[in-house]
Amino acid sequence: MKRILILLLLPFIAYATLTFESNYKKELEVLHSFDIDASFLHDPVMNQMKEAKRSKYQHKHFFQAMDEAYLFIPMIKSIMADKGLPAEFLFLAMAESNFSTRAYSKKKAAGLWQFMPYTGKLYGLKINDYVDERRDLIKSTKAATKYLSYLHKRFGKWYLAAIAYNCGGGRLSKGIKRAGTDDLTVLLDPDKKYIPRESRLYIRKIVALALLGSDESFLIEQEYGFLLNRANAYSISTVKVPRGEQLSRVAKILHMPKKDLVKLNRHLKYDFVPPHDSYYDIHIPYIKLSEFKQNYKPRKMEQIYIVHTVTAGDNLSYIGKKYGIRYRAIKDFNNLKSDRLSLKQKLIIPIVKPSKNDNKAYVVKQGDTLESIANLYKLSVKELKNKNGLTSSLIRIGAKLTIYD
Repeated sequence: MKRILILLLLPFIAYATLTFESNYKKELEVLHSFDIDASFLHDPVMNQMKEAKRSKYQHKHFFQAMDEAYLFIPMIKSIMADKGLPAEFLFLAMAESNFSTRAYSKKKAAGLWQFMPYTGKLYGLKINDYVDERRDLIKSTKAATKYLSYLHKRFGKWYLAAIAYNCGGGRLSKGIKRAGTDDLTVLLDPDKKYIPRESRLYIRKIVALALLGSDESFLIEQEYGFLLNRANAYSISTVKVPRGEQLSRVAKILHMPKKDLVKLNRHLKYDFVPPHDSYYDIHIPYIKLSEFKQNYKPRKMEQIYIVHTVTAGDNLSYIGKKYGIRYRAIKDFNNLKSDRLSLKQKLIIPIVKPSKNDNKAYVVKQGDTLESIANLYKLSVKELKNKNGLTSSLIRIGAKLTIYD
């Protein structure tokens, strides 16, 4: 009887053994990708964290994050591969933001990769009244890969690059100098505190998430095995649209919910792309690219939009006169309940651009500058000066400036 039972169970035992060996190899590959020694698999704090997350993510937390990010995960992997980053650094983004482009920290870090304003700008991300490109899926990922590549070049190991991403290169350098080594187990010493506690937990969290993400039996057991393959079947595309274009209009053309398009373009602070650039990139689902190419036609922008920051002395009437629009339109456009404004309040101003056959002259108002007028009509200051024969930037209130020849 025992012999029969063993024979019946043998296939299951063999499968379990193969699964264990397969997962063990994958675990070693994960550690190798971070330049971490295999002995780290026995790190008690990391394993405790991994099991806690395994239990937590059985309640769909892990899978919800992966599920919501399925559309742009292939893009992240592709950009990292192009720059030579290990695919496992995908889980650094998960650790930073849980794959949420809305993520914002108390320290003012934002986006998928949680860039601080200074670092974001240092790596070419625009942060202004119209956009915060730390939330741009593609631009922020390219910036993150550049930063991580720089950190890897500086410290020589990927786990050090990940730690430096969290606590800063200077702080890590001091820790390594104090420790006399860059060995991970030494740097993680809780008593010596060579690096901050947050960073000691941070690298463990990334590794724990990567180990979970590579555990095929765990994914299949939770009936989420499709995540292993689905991420390869979906992606996003980047298209250029003219200044002032609205996401709501593009969504309508693509026959998709506006909220889905907004989710891919969290870097835009408003429904429209910046009015001061001739064209600007937005992201759409790859499966909608053909439809976009067939159906999208840039409309002649009857209106463009700018953001006005309220300063001392401003009121709706004055602002309306400044931009040549009825104050009631400003009030309605911004859903204002009263005429009262507060300092530094931001107002979206729809600007009616005159045709080339009308309003050929602009009358200078109080507060105007050549730069503000040039921006209003999408001219350079040099063009505006040439049209009006100006040799300096001084203009007087009431003067008429030629806009169109």
